[in-house]
Amino acid sequence: MDIPQIVDYFRHNDPQTLAQWFKDKVQIAQILDRRDGGTQPVLISYHRDEVRRVETGYGEGIKPEDYLEGFKAYLQENMNKIPALIVVTQRPKELTRSQLKQLAIELDKAGYQEKSLQVAWREIKSEDITANIIGFIRQAALGDALVPYNERVDKAIKKIIASGRWTPNQRKWLERIGKQLKIETIVDKEAIDGGQFREYGGFKQINQVFDGKLEKILEEINEGIWGEIS
Repeated sequence: MDIPQIVDYFRHNDPQTLAQWFKDKVQIAQILDRRDGGTQPVLISYHRDEVRRVETGYGEGIKPEDYLEGFKAYLQENMNKIPALIVVTQRPKELTRSQLKQLAIELDKAGYQEKSLQVAWREIKSEDITANIIGFIRQAALGDALVPYNERVDKAIKKIIASGRWTPNQRKWLERIGKQLKIETIVDKEAIDGGQFREYGGFKQINQVFDGKLEKILEEINEGIWGEIS
């Protein structure tokens, strides 16, 4: 019987008849267990399981160094196809939340996730770097130093605080913005109008604390985050 005939046979017979049919044709179970036309059978082991090693899978036959090289090649091939990549490499302070989200989706489709990049880097360099996806992109595309993202934020906030004479309230808000950057990566007008900042009056109210200069201050913080690390 061909497939349509088998389906029709199943539909028009009772369970007892079908059970006997399967019993008489034991090879049917083997055929159903096969994949790719029978070239890759399902293997079953009755041995006791044991942990042999723990490793990250980057795809069939791909090693950590291959994964990072593939990431670099992907960036080079798609630099002019994904607008957010140009922003990340040339004007990171202008990157929006929506651009970052879309970029993460595109990279995930290609098999490149922040966590996997961190693991591959650690396996090759023996360095546990909690850099974020922007840091990995800039390292692969521009050769930037790979630095933990929280460290970059702390440095930028410290630099902005040291750059002027702030009131206690302004310093408190700069520190709050620094904490939120570690959670959201991008803190812009949209971010301040939502989330935890909403209860404080959003951008309009907090902007008054900084005498109408909050947007410029946010740009300077972002410049500090992605500037050279000394």
